[in-house]
Parts: sequence; structure tokens; C-alpha cells
Amino acid sequence: MNTFGTIYRLTSFGESHGAAVGGVIDGCPPGLEIDMDFIQAELDRRRPGQSRITTPRNESDKVELLSGIFEGKTTGAPIGFIVRNENQQSSDYDNLREVFRPSHADFTYQQKYGLRDHRGGGRSSARETIARIVAGAVAKLWLRQYQIDITAFTSQVGEIALENDYKKYDLSRTEENMVRCPDPEVAEKMIKLINEVRYQGDTIGGIITWVIKGTPVGLGEPVFGKLHAALGSAMLGINAVKGFEYGMGFNVIGRGSEMNDSFYDDHGKISTRTNHSGGIQAGISNGQDIYFRVAFKPVSTILTEQQSVDIHGKDTILKARGRHDPCVLPRAVPIVEAMAAMTIMDYFLLAKTKQPWCPATK
Repeated sequence: MNTFGTIYRLTSFGESHGAAVGGVIDGCPPGLEIDMDFIQAELDRRRPGQSRITTPRNESDKVELLSGIFEGKTTGAPIGFIVRNENQQSSDYDNLREVFRPSHADFTYQQKYGLRDHRGGGRSSARETIARIVAGAVAKLWLRQYQIDITAFTSQVGEIALENDYKKYDLSRTEENMVRCPDPEVAEKMIKLINEVRYQGDTIGGIITWVIKGTPVGLGEPVFGKLHAALGSAMLGINAVKGFEYGMGFNVIGRGSEMNDSFYDDHGKISTRTNHSGGIQAGISNGQDIYFRVAFKPVSTILTEQQSVDIHGKDTILKARGRHDPCVLPRAVPIVEAMAAMTIMDYFLLAKTKQPWCPATK
């Protein structure tokens, strides 16, 4: 599948070393004012070569909108866009033509399709996520009118971690450092670790935390189509993601008296004194902050020798070349935000069509 969403839909296309990557957004309501500077700024947050702890591949990642926009506003028609690839070095991957990288998509793609694009991973490359950034930026612009705010940040790299309570941090400081961590002191430790790993020819994984504020009550379906299930699916569809938990996640194993979120009257509005549920109860948003954590594995292409086999099953030693991220987290932060924004917008539009009485549609 190359299409994401039910009403607000993105179909992406392109490969890492092809002419361009891009997509088609369908289902965006008409009349939305498009802020090109904002969309480009979101792409710049994902862009390679932005700091010394990311891949040195140098791409401008300038987006070209091809359709669906008239006089700066959406028309309701499909929004087509492309971002041209400018700095491919395909020869770096010649030694991978017949060798499978451990824990990479090489083997499964070859077995499923009978062939694969070995140059940068082809369709399995994280460069495909450019399309998600563009569609996510448009979704963020649409959600702004409902005062819905989305923020993600790096909360752990290797063993270096923030406390598991986003309220303790000033999230407005997330973009002040290259690792996108809201705590400057912890950020420096993360950066140091990533650099150490990079100099060793290795990679490292970590965790991104995401928070959405202003979500109305009523998004999500009670059985199939639960909001947290949709968010989990969106996150697990991102390259290198291995785990997802929302609210207290795997820490919700205590007593009910400790984990239940008690209701109270907050100046005429029903609220909860705690938010162990992570803003979602019975698969439906309850109006509290939605927060979750996403675990990313280390990049599988490392620059040290590894044992592997070739396409004929013959044992071999692989030493990869090319330009790769030592840690995906800094550039994955905007991708997590984009997928979350698309999911929330899609479920908002679903609520409008299915349940006109729902608080989310008022």
C-alpha cells in the first residue's frame, strides 16, 4: 500500500535515487490558506545535511506544488507535489547490489518482489517520508483553526533519557539544538553520544515523545478504528520504528486505584485530575493531552564490517559505504509530528461525516 488515510489521504511515490519523490493529497477541504514558508520549514527540519549528527547528503528539498491550489488556497481537488532529488551518489552502493544488509529491507524486498533497488534502499529509504512531511504540514495548517497543537521531541538516545513526564520540560526549546531535545544539558549528552557512535562507524537508536494539545472529545471509534490504534499504525509505518506506547503504556500495570483518571468539574467543564490514559479512553479522545512514545531502532546500514550472505546464499563480509544517519531521531521528529497530524485530521473529518452531534464537530 502506498496510500495512507480514509478521508484525508496521501499517496506517495518515488525512490531515494530516482528523479524525485512526491505525492498526491486527496480529501483536503477547500478554502485552506496554504503557507508555503511553513511547509518548506517543515521540510527543512527533515532535510539531510542539516547538522554534524545527520547524514551529509546535501539536498535542498524544495517542494513544488503542482495542483489543487488556486490563489493561495486549496480548491478541494487533489494536491500534487514533487521534491526533486539533487545529490544522489549511487555508486556508493555498488557493493550492495548482490549483498543483503543485516536487519535492512534488502532481503525482504528481494524475496517479495524478486528484485530491489539497492541504491539507498530505493522505496524503503527514509527519503520517502518527504511526502509525509508535506501532507503533515498541510494537516497542521488545517488543525490550526481548531487550536490543535502538535509537538514531538527526542526524549532518549541510547541510555541517555529525559524523565518520562513531558510537563517537566519547556517544549518550546525543542528546536534550540540539533538533536531536538527540550532539555539543553541532556541534549549535549545526546549529541556527544551520537558523535562517539558515528566516529566508531556505528549507529544508535532511541525514543521520540509526542504531545498533542487541544484535541476535542469524540475522535475515534469504539471498537474497530480506535484512535490510539490508528496512531499506533501511523507510527509503526515509519521507517525504523519498532515500538509504540501511549499514555502510561507498559507502566500501566499497577492497581486500578493508582491508574484511574478521576473526573472533576473544572469550571463547568468535565476534566480529569490525572492523565494516565494519555487522552484516549475506549478508543475515543477525552479532551486531555494525547501523548505517546515511539521507539526507533539504530540505522541498519553501519560502516563497520558485518557478516552476511549474497543473493545466492553465499557467506560474505559486508562493509557498507555511503552517507547515512548515525541516529535517525533528530530528523524523525518532524516525521512523527506529520503522521500524527494526518491521523488527527483524518479522524476529525470522519467525526464530521459520521457523528454531526459529536463535540469534535462543533
